[in-house]
Amino acid sequence: MKIGIVCYPTFGGSGVVATELGKALADRGHQVHFVTYNQPARLDLFSENLFYHEVSVSNYPLFDFQPYELALASRLVDVVRHEKLDVLHVHYAIPHASAAFMAKQILLTYGIYIPVVTTLHGTDITLVGKDRTFKPVVTFSINQSDGVTAVSENLMHDTYEFFDIENDIKVIPNFIDLNRFSLKAKDHFKKAIAPSGEKILVHTSNFRKVKRTEDVVKIFAEVVRKIPSKLLMVGDGPERSACEQLCRDLNVTDNVRFLGKQDAIEEILSVADLFLMPSQSESFGLAALEAMACKVPVISTNAGGLPELNVDGLTGFLKDVGDVAGMGESAIYILEDEARLAMFKENALARAKEFDLATILPLYENYYLEVIDKCRSKCPGKMKNN
Repeated sequence: MKIGIVCYPTFGGSGVVATELGKALADRGHQVHFVTYNQPARLDLFSENLFYHEVSVSNYPLFDFQPYELALASRLVDVVRHEKLDVLHVHYAIPHASAAFMAKQILLTYGIYIPVVTTLHGTDITLVGKDRTFKPVVTFSINQSDGVTAVSENLMHDTYEFFDIENDIKVIPNFIDLNRFSLKAKDHFKKAIAPSGEKILVHTSNFRKVKRTEDVVKIFAEVVRKIPSKLLMVGDGPERSACEQLCRDLNVTDNVRFLGKQDAIEEILSVADLFLMPSQSESFGLAALEAMACKVPVISTNAGGLPELNVDGLTGFLKDVGDVAGMGESAIYILEDEARLAMFKENALARAKEFDLATILPLYENYYLEVIDKCRSKCPGKMKNN
């Protein structure tokens, strides 16, 4: 197949999933075309089946805000026509699904019907989508998609609850590449971080309010009182400065390192003993899955799709949002006994294997074919470019 992928080219979950999916599809022999405003963070083009098409936006002074959605729609029309794509897969509802709809309508004037699959990732539904400014567009775009997927059962139910959706939504969970995310031999790094054998706790995120990064620091402060520990804060964002100040206020600064954005996150996870995710909302919890694949148990909230991934009492623990004391107690319970910690680590890896890329990838391939066949039977004369 020739597949077009539209995503945000950032370190966020939707961009990571879209990029890893495209790379895996290319490895399977499909021709994959990324269409976005920057080369995605995890995309390397060392494959004969991977292509990148940049979306350029006009700087015409009439516009106070650059019309990215229009530029994206135009670029999609160009790529579909000249690369003869079979299907477009757009990740994140705003503005990608609406831009794809516009492109689809323009392509009809050329006698081309391009099937569009929209994948919902979370905040496009639970935060941005519920804004009444965008809600009608989100609803329309989802209903006009030829196929719709969600990364968790919880997100699917939220979408039906918040929007008047007529389309069927197929749940295809996020996945992990176990060839990349696995326990690495990084003893030298671990010794540098924890020279006296301290336990290492890790948090990775974009440091937005929804991630409740200050709770991470508070949980760690509870742990370090009982167990010699270090905390690695990976990522960057608007809440970082507040977290740094909180470390000073709680007198844990010497035991916390802010590492900023990192590409080789699997190397950091390989020295970790515990992963903290006290988020207010997570549609799936991709960062937690990456940790589990590296044999790191997870302390998380029970929000959103996290209970579908993190099994309470087996791969870690689930607590209510804001229950810092409870998360601290659970973290200490896992870390204070070496045999118990080893058991949780093995359980985390076993659970992560259920989301192996090799298992999830065929679900997308089959869904593409299903959508293409449905569209071909609906308008056979207009899919002549496929």
